[in-house]
Amino acid sequence: MSHRRTLPAVVATVAALILAGCTVPAASTSTPSPDPSPGAAPEEVFTPVLGSVLAVPEAYPATDGLVHIAYELVLSNVLSQDVTLDLVRVTDGEDTLLELGGDALAPWVRIYGGDAGSLVMGPGQRALVWLDVTVGSMDEVPETIAHEVQISPETAIEPVVTSPMTELIAQTAVSSTEPIVISPPLRGEGWFDGNSCCGVTPHRAAINPINGALHAPERYAIDYAQLNADGRLFDGPRDELESYAYYGADIHAVADGPIVAMVWDLPEQTPGANPSGLSVAEYGGNHIVQDIGGGHYAFYAHLQPDNPLGVEIGQELEAGEVIARLGNTGNTDEPHLHFHVMDSPLPLASNGRPFVFDSFELEGIVPDDAIDACASEPEPCDVETAEAGAREAVGPLSGDVMTYH
Repeated sequence: MSHRRTLPAVVATVAALILAGCTVPAASTSTPSPDPSPGAAPEEVFTPVLGSVLAVPEAYPATDGLVHIAYELVLSNVLSQDVTLDLVRVTDGEDTLLELGGDALAPWVRIYGGDAGSLVMGPGQRALVWLDVTVGSMDEVPETIAHEVQISPETAIEPVVTSPMTELIAQTAVSSTEPIVISPPLRGEGWFDGNSCCGVTPHRAAINPINGALHAPERYAIDYAQLNADGRLFDGPRDELESYAYYGADIHAVADGPIVAMVWDLPEQTPGANPSGLSVAEYGGNHIVQDIGGGHYAFYAHLQPDNPLGVEIGQELEAGEVIARLGNTGNTDEPHLHFHVMDSPLPLASNGRPFVFDSFELEGIVPDDAIDACASEPEPCDVETAEAGAREAVGPLSGDVMTYH
């Protein structure tokens, strides 16, 4: 090859190894031609920000009448200079499904090693972008999605690196598998869904570096607490278990299947404060892992100690069977049931799978800006009831209040 141009030093070593000493193609954009001629070789496009999805996206019909496709985009800056992430657009190859930019994008991005809310990726830095694409029905779920990312490198290096520039990256299939249908893990009125799909809640934000890889086991996880007849989560001192009327509630198996793992020897935590000094293995507290079939495992966490129902590993559970009591063990600041479905029996080194409940009653929704007030003080939660009603074969969203029969 002719040695007309070497890649400038501002480009990362990995890119230099690829292009240094080769003829540099003239290009002003990193978006490849969408429709190459049949049989033609794909266009080679310089994409200094690399992208991939953490796991194959799956569809999740929810209580708001929409189907959510919640997943994570992993970005890597291979340049040796800062790059600002300006916009992320999700497409189905033709239409825009979701577009986030500027202030609207910042809450959905985490730059590893960067400040909260920053959109600037330093040299060699990686970023996570949480995405929640919605469509009107399962029939509208696209077969594939791709990501158009607009970036602004600090220094342009014409014609290869422009500022701004646009990349088309991370085209991926969307799973055609529908969510598993299960029964609820609790019974009664007033069950409040905390921290579940599909915003960047503490559950969705919990991307775990376990066993040498990133995992998102809590993508659809729910923290269940129960509102009493007055709409309160607790009455009395916040640091006493007795203030939480639902403490000790029965936990029910959500489907048929055997217990494959469990822990029962961890003590109750004092409510009202985050515990410290926990090992990774203690985060779930006392818990049960159940194989519910089809590569799905149910995880019931923060249970009361001492195995009060006397269940055993290998025991075949039946849907609806009482298997444990709601407790406050492990990484918890108030009594609750943490529940999610995952693709392996490992609670942290797994990928969260969507699930829907066969039937339940949506009582109402606690708005995001009203949750903190009733979670930290013995005040009634503000429950909006405009969307209340029966639901079948859908999953709850964060803030939902439900009755389970």
